[in-house]
Amino acid sequence: MSIRVLIVDDSATIRSLIRISLARDPEIEVVGEAGDPLEARAAIKTLNPDVITLDVEMPNMNGIEFLEKIMRLRPMPVIMLSTLTQSGAAITMQALELGAVDCIGKPDFDSLPEKIRGASQARVRPLTERSVARPAENYRPGGKLLAIGSSTGGVEALITMLSCFPANCPPTVITQHMPATFTPSFAARLNRLCKPTVEEARHGAPLDEGRVYVAPGGVAHLTVQGGSHPQCVLTEGDPVNGHRPSVDVLFESVAAAFGARAVGVILTGMGRDGASGLRVMREQGARTLGEDEASCVVYGMPRVAFEIGAVEHQVSLSHIGAAALELCSAVARRIA
Repeated sequence: MSIRVLIVDDSATIRSLIRISLARDPEIEVVGEAGDPLEARAAIKTLNPDVITLDVEMPNMNGIEFLEKIMRLRPMPVIMLSTLTQSGAAITMQALELGAVDCIGKPDFDSLPEKIRGASQARVRPLTERSVARPAENYRPGGKLLAIGSSTGGVEALITMLSCFPANCPPTVITQHMPATFTPSFAARLNRLCKPTVEEARHGAPLDEGRVYVAPGGVAHLTVQGGSHPQCVLTEGDPVNGHRPSVDVLFESVAAAFGARAVGVILTGMGRDGASGLRVMREQGARTLGEDEASCVVYGMPRVAFEIGAVEHQVSLSHIGAAALELCSAVARRIA
């Protein structure tokens, strides 16, 4: 069966470009278009699409307001379309936090068919089912590095995970698959919501306690350097597993630089990026966790990692932050 898509955008030109992009994929069928949220609401009831592409800015009701109504009343996979501007990126981050499964910048729709396929596999939860944990108290870091990889659904997952992190959390590096324009806004959003200092990674940034670094989207791979002055290293190179930055590249560098002094976590995402790198980490003595199937938006990357023996324990999203902190703690206990 084909994946049924509803295009929601006030620009007829953009709707046409999206339709042309999706027509190249025989597994995808555009079942309808809507020029504003009011038309879209009627189309959803009539057409029952599998995935919606939704413009951030539209007349009558903006995309964020409409998305919130969808996620409360009829949760379904939504991909946000945004202009490649700072304000557009900030609004897109809000949409991803509300439960949109992915985003793409106008007018580059080459990756949209793949994102549609990933979104069609997503498990979308109502807003009322989501919760944010309290930061850990009296936390004692144990000198370990924490590395996290995520993709589709990762914005919400990372917010949930990092919300329990204390101000003195382990040094943390994150590769989240995301367009280049959006990662500065995402890091800034995490910094406002979480206790640690969160920022987009820069070359030479120190890996200190209380600091979290998000890989810049699209421009380089995030790796790490150990030794007496551990730091972030941004490296040029071709995409790996179709991604730059790649989770595999990050995890493999962590394995080489930190070995058993690291903890790896793989969260929701389509595909297999990060699975082999996490296995290398485990082979080098690192502790490893994977998000479980029930809590994943897309159980792709964690599934592959688990199947190849890279994941030591599978943990639900609501508990994986606390579990990772425990493994990095100076008083870590065995996680069963």
